[in-house]
Amino acid sequence: MTGTVLVTGATGTLGREVVRLLVARGVAVRGLSRRARAAGAGVEWVVGDLVTGEGIATAVAGVETVVDCATTQGKKDVAALGRLVAQAREAGVRHLVYVSIVGIDRVPVAYYRAKLGCERVLEESGLGWTVLRATQFHDLLLKAFDLSAKLPVFPVVSGALIQPVEVREVAEHVAELVGREPAGFAPEVGGPRVRSYRELAEAYLRASGRRRLLLPLRIPGALGRSLRAGGLTAPERAVGRGTFEEALARRFR
Repeated sequence: MTGTVLVTGATGTLGREVVRLLVARGVAVRGLSRRARAAGAGVEWVVGDLVTGEGIATAVAGVETVVDCATTQGKKDVAALGRLVAQAREAGVRHLVYVSIVGIDRVPVAYYRAKLGCERVLEESGLGWTVLRATQFHDLLLKAFDLSAKLPVFPVVSGALIQPVEVREVAEHVAELVGREPAGFAPEVGGPRVRSYRELAEAYLRASGRRRLLLPLRIPGALGRSLRAGGLTAPERAVGRGTFEEALARRFR
């Protein structure tokens, strides 16, 4: 049996899908939000902030499993997770599921170094934990391409390889981990195939009906080499089914 599950980042791109799936499975879900929300649709909402620590003790009280989908997109993530871990340990939480990113140990980006720091916090936490790494969401690429489409030319990262995945499929894997025993590092989740950034940009422009001159951008140094070598991909874990074209069709229908 699965007791109450706390989902942090419950209103975000992934968190919303995780909450939806858990509720559909009859799980008692508590969602953490920085703003007050009316209870409904099987979710108990608690106001709290991982960055400041406000409300976290209340959020984890009586919880069996925590699913951490929250991110500040920066160094604050490590301290925020440390606060969550400390309160979860105090409350007797059995299992903390953390959603991370494929390639953070290969691609030298500050945000990825912070995510690695978060994984280390879990490893040293004394809690039962599971880390699920996933490749880039379709939604993230769409946001990046939306911004690029506003420019006179459309920048594309030369040679970069991407393996985009449907967020709902990642949420399915997260939901499956809830109620299971802590597993350490779970098998990674990647999209159906590895593709070039340029190929995906061209698909976006076709689907959106826009015409833009593509401007190749060659990223120098270790970062560029890692992106061209597929550092953000997991071809051996191409378990996703939804394609980027299907995401585009939903977006521009």
